[in-house]
Order: sequence, then structure tokens, then C-alpha cells
Amino acid sequence: MSFSSLFESGESTRNKSHLASLVNIAITNGVISDEELVILGRIKTKLSIADSDFEAIIKNPSKYPINPPTTNEERIQWLHDLFKVVFADHSMDEDEHRLLKRYATAIGYNDADAEYLVKRSIEIFSGHLALEDYRYLLNKDK
Repeated sequence: MSFSSLFESGESTRNKSHLASLVNIAITNGVISDEELVILGRIKTKLSIADSDFEAIIKNPSKYPINPPTTNEERIQWLHDLFKVVFADHSMDEDEHRLLKRYATAIGYNDADAEYLVKRSIEIFSGHLALEDYRYLLNKDK
């Protein structure tokens, strides 16, 4: 642990941890695609992560252990970000599916909730919604 990391805020550490999780899921197929890199760059900006830290995370994401969010709203945001990266290439393989379930558990969901949230998120992100759900989402903020 470096001397400067002793003074890093909990939020900054959590943000780097989150970005490292996203990078880990992006590299499950061996390389980060251009589409995934664009999404990672947007999230880096949203999380206020410096370019040098971003490069370090891309180079070695395993250096940043999961530091789970503290609120349900943050957990949902993290899960959403994970799915944005997974579906950047419009598909999901078995390794990504397994990793999503592990991350959902690691960020604070019990096994049953993690299973449900991953299953439901796959339906939403892949466009396999039931008509009732589609109707609900269309009229939600109306």
C-alpha cells in the first residue's frame, strides 16, 4: 500500500474498486472491446477517476479489491454499470453471467436476490421483456 493511498477517501477507493470490477468483467473474453472502452471511459469520468488511475486499473484490475457500496441505490447503480459493460457488445457469454452473479453477491445481495436481479437485468438489457413489463416501463414516469 502506498503512502498516498492512506489518505484516499473511502468514496475514491470505492469508485476505483467499482471501475476495476467493470474492467474485470470487460476482459472476461480476453480483450476490452472498443465499445466497452467507451463505456468505461464515461464511467471513469462520472466517478471522477484520474486518467493515471484509469490506466493503472486497466493494466491491473485485480489490484483493487471489491469495496462494496453502502446503500441500496449505489448497489443498483453498480449492477446497472456492470450490465452496461456486459451488453456493450450486445451479447453475454457464460463467464460473464457467472461473474455477474458473483459481483451481485459481493456488493451485498444475498444469493436469492442476486440470482433474481441478474436474471431480471438480463431480460431488460437483452430486450426480452414481457408485454406487461414493457408497458410498465413505457408509462412509468408519465
